[in-house]
Amino acid sequence: MILSRDELARMIDSTNVKATATEKDIETLCAEAVEYGFGCVCVNSVYVNLAAKLLKESNVKVCSTIGFPFGSTLKEIKGLEAVRTVEKGAEELDMVINLSALKSADYEMVKQDIATVVDAKRLSQHVIVKVIIETDYLTQEEKVVASRIVKEAGADFVKTSTGFFGNGATVEDVRLIRQTVGSHFGVKAAGGIRTYYDASSMIEAGANRIGTSTAVAIVKAVP
Repeated sequence: MILSRDELARMIDSTNVKATATEKDIETLCAEAVEYGFGCVCVNSVYVNLAAKLLKESNVKVCSTIGFPFGSTLKEIKGLEAVRTVEKGAEELDMVINLSALKSADYEMVKQDIATVVDAKRLSQHVIVKVIIETDYLTQEEKVVASRIVKEAGADFVKTSTGFFGNGATVEDVRLIRQTVGSHFGVKAAGGIRTYYDASSMIEAGANRIGTSTAVAIVKAVP
């Protein structure tokens, strides 16, 4: 699939979710997003308010992490974090699935956990919820089950990884998720995507969103 630089940029969530990220780092992230036309910036919830102010006059959306990076907080806490970040200007939410419940085969708990965050959509019909299933920790069967639950719970995207653990997104996992959720559901590849080749390979496999901390380098490499 051949994309122009602008087309690829619109598919990218330019990301800085480091625990050590400073206000200056977020200012740089947002300035680059405007300059290169990225679709979204992804930040930790503490920086949503700042990012929203910086991007107010632009077309760049703000995405907040929820329950990041472990996914092991109470669903009520995830729900509150989702609501507060939407109130502060987040239009997209990247939540981490309850991995413990998933590995324990407590699928109803997994679904309720996601649904609690999805409930933040009541504040705005435009809110998009992406659910990180952390593929490196899952069996093939668990990847399929998790992807199905994400869709059933009312979210909008399955996201491969936080980027904090394991190797991150693989072409094989993106392809499997796409086959599971169908052609009209969102698939975000993230974790270890550092080059134009990485990004284009994930898109070819079925991803329609890319999460990366090297967004500028990727779009600069578009042939």
